Amino acid sequence: MEQYTLIGHPLGHSMSPFIHERLFAMAGRKAEYTLTDIAPEHLLEKEPFLRSLQGFNITIPHKMAVIPMVDRLDESARRYDSVNCVANVDGKLVGYNTDCDGFTMSVKDYPMDGKVLLIGCGGVGRMIATEALRSGADLTIGIIPQDRELVETFIQEAKQHMPDARVQYAVTAEIHEKFDVIINASPVGMFPKADACPVSDELIDQADYFFDVIYNPTKTLFLRKALAQGKTAKGGAAMLVLQAVRAHEIWNGDSYTQEQIDTIIREMEQTIDQQNGTH
Repeated sequence: MEQYTLIGHPLGHSMSPFIHERLFAMAGRKAEYTLTDIAPEHLLEKEPFLRSLQGFNITIPHKMAVIPMVDRLDESARRYDSVNCVANVDGKLVGYNTDCDGFTMSVKDYPMDGKVLLIGCGGVGRMIATEALRSGADLTIGIIPQDRELVETFIQEAKQHMPDARVQYAVTAEIHEKFDVIINASPVGMFPKADACPVSDELIDQADYFFDVIYNPTKTLFLRKALAQGKTAKGGAAMLVLQAVRAHEIWNGDSYTQEQIDTIIREMEQTIDQQNGTH
């Protein structure tokens, strides 16, 4: 039986086994997907174990630390200097970044070449900012004051690779203009502090498209406010499932229908809601 795992530390509860086992079953493939908690100081000694697998996923804090271990980096991993998916190809480990695929596939129907407000500039925020700029967005990054240096460094680097990039930043509480798309890449609104919203009602009233990387709760206050006005709004469950779908394409060439993908997203959201007692 093929063996796959997710490495990280600390792992705690993860939806990854649920998602990947459903994808393997849909493809008719006999495979096992486990969780492997590896403390940073033990990562390198786990290389023989990781090379014995057909593939594995990586989460915090190993997305950069695993790079010296792989034999080759895909362009997606080089772009972000971050690996979250590794395929074993004839004994060689090839590193990919499928987080970016999960995001771009989630918002493929959004006007990402319009005025976009992105809240947060951590790891996932910088990835989303880069993808937004690659789509031609007029991007504003909303930050808290202590993230100023972080976002200034990102903007400098982004403009080196994309000289025509339209990107600026501002303290989120001081932003009042109209945007086409608002994306939350911050932890504001995450369970159990689910009564927080990353932006003002004024900004939500004026925008049409919303995306939140948070998947627990499945519908954050930010999304609920947008949906209450009949606007287009998606949560992070889609992104998590779609990056996993991309991993299966890489590992085995398996493909899935939109109906199959939507089924897993729906099942994942139902599972999270049941765990939180919201259903």
